[in-house]
Amino acid sequence: MFHIKPCTIVLKAIPKLQKSISTTQTCQSNHKLSSFLEAAKMPEKKLRKLVFPFEDLERHLSSKVNMSNFQLFQPRFEDIKRAEMFFTPSKKHKIDYFTSAVRMDHAPLITQSEVCFIGRSNVGKSTLIKTLFSLVPETEVRVSKTPGHTKKMNFFTVGKAFTLVDMPGYGYKAPKDFVDMVETYLETRHNLKRTFLLVDGSVGLLHADRIAIDMCEEFGLPYVLVITKIDKAKQGELLRHILEVQEVIQNHTVGCFPQPFLVSSLHYSGVYLLRCFIAHVTGNLKLGPS
Repeated sequence: MFHIKPCTIVLKAIPKLQKSISTTQTCQSNHKLSSFLEAAKMPEKKLRKLVFPFEDLERHLSSKVNMSNFQLFQPRFEDIKRAEMFFTPSKKHKIDYFTSAVRMDHAPLITQSEVCFIGRSNVGKSTLIKTLFSLVPETEVRVSKTPGHTKKMNFFTVGKAFTLVDMPGYGYKAPKDFVDMVETYLETRHNLKRTFLLVDGSVGLLHADRIAIDMCEEFGLPYVLVITKIDKAKQGELLRHILEVQEVIQNHTVGCFPQPFLVSSLHYSGVYLLRCFIAHVTGNLKLGPS
């Protein structure tokens, strides 16, 4: 079972005078890299580095490292372009915050495919979701500099294609009813197609992350490890963390997708690939021949 106390992760004390302001970010202008169509205008080498961030890192690894699992999901640019349609709103395809719930009996009864994002407090979960939805800047995704800001299960509907759920963070400042809320959701949500478990690339796997992995394994969930903040870590540090994650996936998991996904919400690295994977695992996108 998933038993993590708030004291599991210790952070440095924040000065009393320093105030973290919680904001609902609903800016009305898109980031210049929100759309793959816009990014595709850059030189191909630079584009591939943005879409497949591991390709730029693998040349620094020993030839003894097995690279195959890092390249299992390698869609064509055409597939990535088609996947973007599901993250682009239209009159017939509304993308928006739907509702929040603190208990499963408050959760909406939705039959369409669902994915959820879970991770340690301050792993960049809500920021990544906001980046995934950056083509819909008016969508309310609450982002805060204060760890543990997300206290409820927040549901976002992506037309009739799928629903995305932003789960409360575990560890530091986790909600008191975190275990009852999250474990019950993961055990009983029959339309849940994939759980995305986020790991901070700048600090690597922590004890709390390993407990979360054990929980997914115990429940028999199909899940994916996503390494966030790859722009925050030094290259050697990041590579060590990536290889550690890969070792855990390969030797200590059954239900985890063999390939970890690397992302930077700041630079959009890996974001188009992740959008494509979500569209694919929710049954909305069939990949073309490679």
